[in-house]
Amino acid sequence: MTHRMTIAGVTRDLPICKVTDDLYIGAFILFGDAEITVACARELLKRAPKDYDYILTAEAKSIPLIHEMARQSGAETYFVARKGMKVYLTNPLHVKVRSITTQRDQELYLGGEDAAKMKGKRILIVDDVISTGESLRALEELVSEAGGTVAGRMAVLAEGDAQERKDIVYLEKLPVFNADGTVKG
Repeated sequence: MTHRMTIAGVTRDLPICKVTDDLYIGAFILFGDAEITVACARELLKRAPKDYDYILTAEAKSIPLIHEMARQSGAETYFVARKGMKVYLTNPLHVKVRSITTQRDQELYLGGEDAAKMKGKRILIVDDVISTGESLRALEELVSEAGGTVAGRMAVLAEGDAQERKDIVYLEKLPVFNADGTVKG
C-alpha cells in the first residue's frame, strides 16, 4: 500500500507502514532522493524565519535536508544531534527522546564544540516529519542546554496532532492510516 503526495512540487508514493495494529504511517524517506531533497530545502528556506544563525536536526533522515538548506543558503555550518555517543563527541550534552518510528527510548547527543557555537545564537530546528513532537522537544532541550534560543521549528511534513500546532512551519500534512490503507478519520 502507498499514499501519493505532492511535496514541494514533486510527487512521490509513500509506503504505508505499520506502527501498531491500529496505526499506520506514510514513510517519507529523503535518503537517496536528491530531487525531493533539493525541492524541499528550497521551499523550507522560502518560509524560514530571517533571523537564525544555525540549523539543527536529529540524526539521521533529515541530514540531507539540512545539508541542502545550508548549501542553498550559503551557510558554512549546521548541527546534527547524534543518536548515539561517539568517541569524538567531547563534553556532550544529551537528552532522552522517544520517536514514533523507533518505538523505544533513545538519547540525542550534541558535542561540546557544537554546543559552544550555539551559545547565544538563534537556532532553526528542522526535521523531515513531525508527529508526536518528541524529537522536536528533545532538540529544543539541547538548544536550551547549549545556551541558544530556538528561532523557529520547521518540517517537510506534519503528521497527526502536529498538523494543529501553530509553532511549526511545514510544507504538507501527512495523514495517518488504518490497517487497510484508508486515512484515519
